[in-house]
Amino acid sequence: MNKVERLISIVMILLQKEVMSAGAFASLFGVSKRTILRDMETLGLSNIPIYAVHGVHGGYAIMNTYKLDKRLLNQTDLENVLTALNGLGQLMVSKEVEATIQKIASMVGTASRNSMIQLSFYDWEGRSDLLPILNECQQAIVQNRLVAFDYLDRKGIATHRRVEPHRLHFSERSWYLRGFCLERQTFRTFKLSRTDRFRMEEARFVPRDDSEDHITELDYQSPLVAIKARISPRVKEQFIERYGRKCMDASDPEYLIASISIPQNEDGFRFLAGFGTDVRIMEPSSYVEQFKAFLAAMKDAYS
Repeated sequence: MNKVERLISIVMILLQKEVMSAGAFASLFGVSKRTILRDMETLGLSNIPIYAVHGVHGGYAIMNTYKLDKRLLNQTDLENVLTALNGLGQLMVSKEVEATIQKIASMVGTASRNSMIQLSFYDWEGRSDLLPILNECQQAIVQNRLVAFDYLDRKGIATHRRVEPHRLHFSERSWYLRGFCLERQTFRTFKLSRTDRFRMEEARFVPRDDSEDHITELDYQSPLVAIKARISPRVKEQFIERYGRKCMDASDPEYLIASISIPQNEDGFRFLAGFGTDVRIMEPSSYVEQFKAFLAAMKDAYS
């Protein structure tokens, strides 16, 4: 066994064991303890996080943060992890994500079946504009540093905010930042596409407990209202993809009735208006009247 093979073997053994002594390594490979010591120095210089454990049962170990016990993950598990990471890589490209993908890919091997599943996301140009902000958010969260930005809320009101960033959240096509707003003195959620002049400050903060840390994806959406709509078969698949087959009543051979929940505001109205004459809201009447007013305002814009 040459030196390279021995070094690889040492790393693989330490990935599976808590601690192994220099004597045990020397006996296993038929070399001296001094040779093993030099091997450990070589691995350390190669950024493999190996450290010495002192005491009667001491020896060498590898940092737990570097370990991934493959006995807990079979080949299919690793392929599924890689598929998910590749999807994340399309949404948020960073050096950390790329490095993780490469590590998992090396564990999966060349015989991987991960090509059976491919995740693709429409390449919105705005996504590349958000990448620098996402990277700054990540750094600020890890380093406990304040971020500052101009913010335009859904009502068109502009404010300047300084925030203790807590976490990033992706919902449908949008990224959100959850953090403690110093101006409002409470935790708030900000849509990153509504920010401008985003920057990370030098000032640091002590992380606070978020009493609403259990919030779900629904908390990033506007309140929903149950409606019934008559839809044409041409748009059936789009409703099924979003709301599932259970929302459909196919008793009428000419039109389908969809029972769905949707915001009663401009976000919901824009979504429904995109279907043109293929969708007609039936109830509740309050939703119908507000939707008609929204369509009338659109018509007036072109008068």
